Amino acid sequence: MQTYRCAACAGVLYFDNLECGCGQQIAYDPVRDVLVPFDVPCVNRDAIGCNWTGPDGGGLCLSCAMTDVHPDTSVDANRLMWARAEAAKRWALANLMRWGWFRGDDPQPRFHLLSEQTGAGAEKVTMGHADGLITINVTEASHPTRIARREALSERYRTMIGHFRHEIAHFLFTVLARDPAFLAAFRNLFGDERQDYAAALQAHYEGGPRDPGPDYITFYAGAHPHEDWAETSAHLMHLTDLTDSVAAAGLRHHDVTPPVDAYAETDAVGLINTATALALAINHVNRSLEIPDLYPFVLTDTVRDKLSFTHHWLRRPLRAAQGKTA
Repeated sequence: MQTYRCAACAGVLYFDNLECGCGQQIAYDPVRDVLVPFDVPCVNRDAIGCNWTGPDGGGLCLSCAMTDVHPDTSVDANRLMWARAEAAKRWALANLMRWGWFRGDDPQPRFHLLSEQTGAGAEKVTMGHADGLITINVTEASHPTRIARREALSERYRTMIGHFRHEIAHFLFTVLARDPAFLAAFRNLFGDERQDYAAALQAHYEGGPRDPGPDYITFYAGAHPHEDWAETSAHLMHLTDLTDSVAAAGLRHHDVTPPVDAYAETDAVGLINTATALALAINHVNRSLEIPDLYPFVLTDTVRDKLSFTHHWLRRPLRAAQGKTA
C-alpha cells in the first residue's frame, strides 16, 4: 500500500487515516487513489470509521455499497467487528483497483458480513463465495478468536485481509472464466475445477492437517483447484502489497530494489523474487523481537509458476486499460 501526502501541510498520510496530524479532515477517493481534504463522506464514516468518499449527493462509498448485510448491531461487540471487517475489505479492494478491477460498470461482488453472535442467540457462519455473493464471518475480526482458529486448523497465517483476498479471488475466477483461454490455461496448471467440490473438501478434511508438499502454497490449496486458485491468488496479492508497502516506506534491501509501484510491475518472476527477499529480511527482524515471521511460507518452483499465472491474469484489466492484449 502506498502512503499519501496531506494537501494542507504535506505531512505523510496512511490509507486508513481519517484526519492528518495537522487537524485536516481527510477522505480516500478510490477512483483517483488519493487522500483528499474532507468532501462528501461515506455515510458510514461516523458509524464504523469508513474514510472513503461517498457519491455526489451523499450515500455509501463504493466499498460499503457492496455490503448487502451487516452484522446485528444490537450486540455491542458486533459494531467493532463490522468496522474492522470493512476496513480489511477496503484495503483489499483498493489493492485490486490498482490492477483495474471494480471500476465503471465492471462486475462487482456482493458481501454479507455476518457475526456468530446475534440478538436472537448464537448462529453458525460459514465463509465462502457463491454466485457473486461473498460471506465473511466478522467474529474473526476478534484477534483472540482468529488466533485460536488458526491454531486449531494448523494454519501459518489467518487474517481478515487474507479472508477477503481469498474470497474475492473466487469471485474474480468467475469473471475470468468467461474467457476460454483462461480456463484452458488454468486447467493445465491447477487441474479441472469441474470435479466434485463437496466430495473433494470432505476428503481433504478427513485426511487431517498435513504439509502442503511441493505443489501447493498451503495445505488448503490442495483441497480442490478452486481453492488452489483462491489461495495462490491471495498470496500473490500478499506478496505484491508487501513489496509495494516496503517501497512506500522507503525501506531498502542490499540485494533487491522494490519497484516504486509493485502493481505496475509486469515481471512476475522479478516481483516474486523481490517479495521473497524482502519477506526473509523482515522475518529476520521479527525474530529479534520473538514475534512470528511476517511471511512463513516456502515458494517451490511449482508454486512460483502458479503465482506467475495469477499475476498475469489478475493484471488483465490493467493491460486492457493500457490497450495491451491479454
